[in-house]
Amino acid sequence: MSRTTITYSWRLREIMAARGLNNISDLIPLLTERGITLSASQIYRLVGDRPERISLTVLGALIDALECTVEDLCAFRVEAAAAPKAVNAGPVVVDLNKTIRPKRARVRRTD
Repeated sequence: MSRTTITYSWRLREIMAARGLNNISDLIPLLTERGITLSASQIYRLVGDRPERISLTVLGALIDALECTVEDLCAFRVEAAAAPKAVNAGPVVVDLNKTIRPKRARVRRTD
């Protein structure tokens, strides 16, 4: 069975710059017009970081405010994961007597 990994790049900062929005303070009124109230730190994280989770309402407001599509805002890539390496049929047994030889201890009297 082949495994695939889905990755994405968050392009909000690029789209904002293309629209002439250079600060997060430029984005706040656009979202407020669409009924989205976020703090400055939430918007800062939204613009600066790649979100793992986002509300569909916020996503819809961003798309409407920036006049773009989901594909413009979030570019997805599907990558095939590397095939698992073949494993020997049986368990690997290591003979410690051959690989690890302890040094013989010498006991000396202390006077």
